[in-house]
Amino acid sequence: MTVVHPSILAGIGATPLLQLRSIAPAGGARIFIKIEAQNPTGSMKDRMALAMIQAAERDGCLKPGQPVVEYTGGSTGVSLALVCAAKRYPLHIVTSDAFSILKRDHMRALGADLTIVPSVGGGMDAALTRNMIEAARLIRERTGAFWTDQLNNADQLPAYHAMGEEIWQQTEGRVDAFVQCVGTSASVRGVSERLRERKPSVRTIAVEPSESAVLSGANSGTHKIEGIGAGFVVPLWDRGVISEIEPVSTEEAKATARRMAREEALLAGTSTGANVAAALRVARRLGPSATIVTVMCDSGVKYLSSGLYQGS
Repeated sequence: MTVVHPSILAGIGATPLLQLRSIAPAGGARIFIKIEAQNPTGSMKDRMALAMIQAAERDGCLKPGQPVVEYTGGSTGVSLALVCAAKRYPLHIVTSDAFSILKRDHMRALGADLTIVPSVGGGMDAALTRNMIEAARLIRERTGAFWTDQLNNADQLPAYHAMGEEIWQQTEGRVDAFVQCVGTSASVRGVSERLRERKPSVRTIAVEPSESAVLSGANSGTHKIEGIGAGFVVPLWDRGVISEIEPVSTEEAKATARRMAREEALLAGTSTGANVAAALRVARRLGPSATIVTVMCDSGVKYLSSGLYQGS
């Protein structure tokens, strides 16, 4: 029987798991990747956007027709634009020229009103993050909008607990390591919490930009891996559920994303490239008896305007 969804929002989650075969290292662990690009906007952030809005509705913090505001590198903004369009909430997004123009166009197409905060040389750093946060605060004061405040909002964690449960079921419990990059930290934390509840021996590896490896104790810097590496230790970060941290450079993330497109037919962005670059290292260390799961955070279609695939 054909299933008819009551809303586009019913298409969020339950994404497939795919084994990487062409680029997996010989003699290394099996690597599976969660294809979050199959969510409605092509991003895993659909999960957290829906969870934050639903929690605000349940708690009475968000009233019918009330505006919503958020600061974002793009994917969260696109996901919130989808959810707010489906639920009829006006949306104000604070973003930057540091991020893909296609993401900005996508948000506008879904009805979001955008405020663009200029970057320095198109790079992401702590100053840009804080400037975007301040712009969102001012919009909230001016409009009375509900601020989803993704860096501080723990209401997104249950969405990633559910994602962790999907991974557990899809691997039939045969998962030895989970690799995921750190943006708000909710995804790596939420999935790790659930997998460790199921199997305490699961190793969890957090990925951050090597140019701004603050979680590893280095200084904050500028990088160009969209969606991760805020430049400071984010509030939802919990080192207690993380086994190790893998820094990955912007260039390695880009090169790995291009390689995935050519050799695995998976068109992904730089954060996914960082995930897979780290997973390849972990696979070499753990050996052929292990199984690793990582994440295709979003679709590479969003990055075709960014130069990631130009000349590749």
